[in-house]
Amino acid sequence: MSLVRSKICGITRVEDALVAAEAGADAIGLVFYAKSPRAVSVQQARTIIAALPPFVTTVGLFVNASRCELGEILDAVPLDLLQFHGDEQPADCEGYHRPYIKALRVKAGDDIAAQVARYPKAAGILLDTYVPGVPGGTGEAFDWSLVPHDLGRPVVLAGGLNAANVRAAIERVRPYAVDVSGGVEAGKGIKDADKVRAFLAEVRRTTI
Repeated sequence: MSLVRSKICGITRVEDALVAAEAGADAIGLVFYAKSPRAVSVQQARTIIAALPPFVTTVGLFVNASRCELGEILDAVPLDLLQFHGDEQPADCEGYHRPYIKALRVKAGDDIAAQVARYPKAAGILLDTYVPGVPGGTGEAFDWSLVPHDLGRPVVLAGGLNAANVRAAIERVRPYAVDVSGGVEAGKGIKDADKVRAFLAEVRRTTI
């Protein structure tokens, strides 16, 4: 049996990052996508990362960012891992000297295994809910039975997770990690400390 890792995404405040770290999150996500209500500036991201204790992975989320924009952010912000949430092709995700995970939005009829196979250099694949025109953060769950058992890559499960359903999600999908944003919020981009702690407690209690 093994423990499932966890990421609290959409962090916009130092206090929320510290709550996540203290409650046992393995990673925090910082959104560099201006259209998101959880977007952070370079300075916000630097301040949040500087406040973190050791051994918390910092993940930068990007949606169809240009190489120039992404390069400028990486020059200024010490991110550990990149998360691509748009229509990026494999070549768009590579060449930044950092590991990356590719987000795929799941809907009925998708050949998830074929999509995953297109990104052989990805450190992991994040599976999120498909909603037309929205790259992520919808707060809606998808049908977990659509996920194949062995995709050949570590799977990060996202989409509509919260403390009430994360155990069932883990038991059904058996992912490497789970990713939550809206399910632990008091408002867009503002985390609820009690919800964060409850979510992470459920994750830690569930092994695969």
